[in-house]
Amino acid sequence: MSQSDVFVGIDVAKAQLDVALRPTGDTWTAPNDEAGLAHIVERLGPLRPALIVVEATGRLELPLLGALMAAALPVVVVNPRQVRDFARALGHLAKTDRLDAQVLALFGERVRPTPRPLPDPATQALSALVARRRQVIEMLTAEKNRCGQAPPALQPDIAVHITWLETQLQHLDDALGQQIRNSPGWRTQDELLQSAPGVGPVLSRTLLADLPELGRLSRKQIAALVGIAPLNRDSGTLRGVRTCWGGRAPVRAVLYMATVAATRCNPVIQAFYRRLCAAGKAKKVALTACMRKLLTILNAMMKHRTPWRAQVSPCA
Repeated sequence: MSQSDVFVGIDVAKAQLDVALRPTGDTWTAPNDEAGLAHIVERLGPLRPALIVVEATGRLELPLLGALMAAALPVVVVNPRQVRDFARALGHLAKTDRLDAQVLALFGERVRPTPRPLPDPATQALSALVARRRQVIEMLTAEKNRCGQAPPALQPDIAVHITWLETQLQHLDDALGQQIRNSPGWRTQDELLQSAPGVGPVLSRTLLADLPELGRLSRKQIAALVGIAPLNRDSGTLRGVRTCWGGRAPVRAVLYMATVAATRCNPVIQAFYRRLCAAGKAKKVALTACMRKLLTILNAMMKHRTPWRAQVSPCA
């Protein structure tokens, strides 16, 4: 076979990796450990595949991606929902690890998604810290809610856990700050982002860790990537309300809170928000538009390496 003939789908589980090839239909499994990764690379290398497709599985796929990229094999990580919708469109309703691998290979053959570079180890470590901080905040919020509803006998125990979680949160914040300070590139970008009113360390670190494309894409592309670009809902004579969906939810959640602050302290965002409200826009719609405008400004700042100015252009 030539290079353009072979497409590979790999379904990643904690214990094993299921591999499927197109168009031959060959399948096999390998353990998800160092030996299994080496075996997969050894078998796929001579085939010179056009594309290897892997689903995002909450970081379980990272060792596999590292091994494939180290062997200079073309690999792309795809959204599981997109692949599942693709399978349903083809009438593939059953779901097993082997079938998932076959669907991934077929998805690569038909859709041809564009590979993206794997984040470097430092960015992966920063992203892991940001994700862990988000988890601790979720647990802290849940425990504080429980404390108000728990019987008096249980409240001291919950209070001890809350104190421990707050300590862990402080340690994570210190670790994030130290990692940013240790990298001259990140330190410069962090200072650049935080020069914008309303942008604090939480949003800045989230953007650096979970949105490395910031400053490299156009304003429309970056808005669509985060999930705050309005999407059409038109058919025939029907003109539906534009809605936003998809994208990177963790980035969107932090950006929302920063935008709420920016409507009070950022003169550009504040004026834009008031203008939209005065025009009759619902507050939620106005806030979403402000999120898009703030992200667009930050994208332009990162692209041109220009700190905040009140007259900064939103174009990118």
